[in-house]
Amino acid sequence: MVSTISKEELAVLPQEVFPGRIIVIQSESEAEKAVSYLEQFKEIGFDTETRPAFRKGVSNQIALMQLSTEDTCFLFRLNHIGLPNCLANILINPGIKKIGLSLKDDFSAIHKRQALVPLSFIDLQPFVKQYGIEDNGLQRIYGILFGKRISKGQRLSNWEADTLSEAQKMYAAIDAWACLKIFNELKYREKVNL
Repeated sequence: MVSTISKEELAVLPQEVFPGRIIVIQSESEAEKAVSYLEQFKEIGFDTETRPAFRKGVSNQIALMQLSTEDTCFLFRLNHIGLPNCLANILINPGIKKIGLSLKDDFSAIHKRQALVPLSFIDLQPFVKQYGIEDNGLQRIYGILFGKRISKGQRLSNWEADTLSEAQKMYAAIDAWACLKIFNELKYREKVNL
């Protein structure tokens, strides 16, 4: 397996598209339905988005939390609903692995919303090193494993907008889904090589 990929090699790869359902969650009752669906899975992809602050010393709270299965991604609009108990419960549920990337910032941002200790999280940065992958950014890891490029065009967009654009939804869904996909692919390759 290739252990690294250059910016130039990444740039020419075809762009990835999330093939599943994207469901935006904007009420506590919708959150409860989404969580009861997610609780059926042993592993889910995880990511968050925060509206960027372009001034020094200014920071915003998490606006969006994405939780994804292989075919469905839920986008929880935390700027509308806060961090409901059902969602907090999934973050501390030891029976569900949450796979994300560079989780330290996510955890401190979650802590600003609610004092909880997230459990059963797998950070892909140290995880992929066990498989000889040197790159630690989501785009590069994904490019190495799947030969496709994840667009980062929406990263600095306004995640607190009244309505998320289709491009924002696609970007947010891919980030959480890609974490799960990377984890599953590496576990699969490990089994095949045993």
